[in-house]
Amino acid sequence: MALSCTLNRYLLLMAQEHLEFRLPEIKSLLLLFGGQFASSQETYGKSPFWILSIPSEDIARNLMKRTVCAKSIFELWGHGQSPEELYSSLKNYPVEKMVPFLHSDSTYKIKIHTFNKTLTQEEKIKRIDALEFLPFEGKVNLKKPQHVFSVLEDYGLDPNCIPENPHNIYFGRWIADGQRELIESYSVKKRHFIGNTSMDAGLSFIMANHGKVKENDIVFDPFVGTGKATRKNQKWRGPDENIRANLRQYGLEKYYLDVLVSDASKPSWRKGTYFDAIITDPPYGIRESTRRTGSQKEIPKGIEKWEKCPESHVPVSLSYHLSDMFLDLLNFAAETLVLGGRLVYWLPVYTPEYTEEMVPWHPCLELVSNCEQKLSSHTSRRLITMEKVKKFENRDQYSHLLSDHFLPYQGHNSFREKYFSGVTKRIAKEEKSTQE
Repeated sequence: MALSCTLNRYLLLMAQEHLEFRLPEIKSLLLLFGGQFASSQETYGKSPFWILSIPSEDIARNLMKRTVCAKSIFELWGHGQSPEELYSSLKNYPVEKMVPFLHSDSTYKIKIHTFNKTLTQEEKIKRIDALEFLPFEGKVNLKKPQHVFSVLEDYGLDPNCIPENPHNIYFGRWIADGQRELIESYSVKKRHFIGNTSMDAGLSFIMANHGKVKENDIVFDPFVGTGKATRKNQKWRGPDENIRANLRQYGLEKYYLDVLVSDASKPSWRKGTYFDAIITDPPYGIRESTRRTGSQKEIPKGIEKWEKCPESHVPVSLSYHLSDMFLDLLNFAAETLVLGGRLVYWLPVYTPEYTEEMVPWHPCLELVSNCEQKLSSHTSRRLITMEKVKKFENRDQYSHLLSDHFLPYQGHNSFREKYFSGVTKRIAKEEKSTQE
């Protein structure tokens, strides 16, 4: 029997934020739990309603235990563009699939959910009464029902032009909710220790999901932070203000391995594949400078990287171009990730000049997704997810020099100047409009 014949249809209700990040998150989590995303399902755009084919309810529940981009998932019983089409679809749904949830010993309730429109209580009751043809034999229980069913109506995306009738109507059995509450409970505002560039909690969860991180994985962040205290008016860091204490705050200290201070351009790791995922936010040179250790006499980078210095030598701090940083990061990931492991990182870009060719390339890594988060009218950062598909060989670290992709990387080196140039222009424009 073909796989498509064994799949059940589910309706995902998506959150309306970080729209570009939603599809890669759901695809990654489905792969992690044994599902698969059909190519025909990649055209949802900004809609909050997605119909998915998933092998089992267990996979659907596992998906919802991880996603922060989806609000809820329903086993889809019917779908139509009008009430009549919905009722016809429900009448064609196999009765044997309904019966386990509608028998006389069960309790249930029906909820009405509308997107981009508010209904009166009278209108909601009218929609529930219209479903009396369904073979419900159990009792209604509004407080603690065994089964919850939902009618979901989609009135489009334009709040200034709400249609009288919905574009689509869905009916389904509620399965589970996503993990949206984690965004608030792990909020940086509540965190004991934060740095200058602490990542937003919601985006942190999205990064981990894009990286397909699972239990017992070893995950590495080569740019974990500055270690500086950045609370207002706080000059010094307290004895319990550190990364370990943050994990302790959330009851996650047992998952913490260690942190070390080192130069990302000169990794101190032995050769080998250690990590299931590398998830990081490199410095862009705006809030924190991009510097590396080195010597003014060192041999040009790319020819001999591991210059030995006497013990008494104190290396000077040299500029660390963004293009070099990302190339070092990709080489490090290619060398230390297990096959199938993922690299997830942020790439800052100057929007007017950005092209897809600017995304760093490596022969051992395959691009999985590329999502934009706007920072300003002229800058953004892109969440890049790559998967290791080939065993690393020494010659692979120089492949970028032979690639047409290498030259566009250089545009990243002036990101800081372009960022502040845009800020200066914006301030000047605002001052001019004020004077007028």
